[in-house]
Amino acid sequence: MTNLHEVNWSALPAPEDDGAAAHLAGATLPDTSLPATDGRMVSLAALTGLSVVYAYPMTGRPDRSLPDGWDMVPGARGCTPQACAFRDHAVDLQALGTDHLFGLSTQQTDYQREAAERLHLPFALLSDADLRLTEALKLPTMAVAGMRLLKRMTLVLRDGLIVKVFYPVFPPDEAPAQVEAWLRENASLDGDPDASA
Repeated sequence: MTNLHEVNWSALPAPEDDGAAAHLAGATLPDTSLPATDGRMVSLAALTGLSVVYAYPMTGRPDRSLPDGWDMVPGARGCTPQACAFRDHAVDLQALGTDHLFGLSTQQTDYQREAAERLHLPFALLSDADLRLTEALKLPTMAVAGMRLLKRMTLVLRDGLIVKVFYPVFPPDEAPAQVEAWLRENASLDGDPDASA
């Protein structure tokens, strides 16, 4: 059994900013519909208001081993603590004006649904298994065990426009607090939002 919740962050290699997300701030989302774990098809470009989308490599499962060497891939480990942190901060994010909250990975929806149910997530996970969104936006990816996975980042969107990018994100369970702090500093996203990475 793999313990996916307890992680010693100090024992893991931290990801470095390789510049792979530098082009994203200010970008417009493509009108690409993604399957969600709640059965919907979601186009991030079509959402109105403020959206927070956290991208992650892959959630593990307690009954399966993680890929060999997973912990030593910078930024790989920590998807379960990240998801649980967003779950625990979902109400706070909503209070700060977040209209939509999603997780995003390149895993298939059926695999994602197991994590969404097991972790009691109050938001849907989106699947980009065919890499249409990933390739359209040139999202940062990593190759592990024959899989093309998203590198961990958090995107803040306003009406289909990326207004803030958090990249890299480490440790993963601090991602919601980063977003909350930024939302407090940028309480009014009307007019010309801060589109800096």
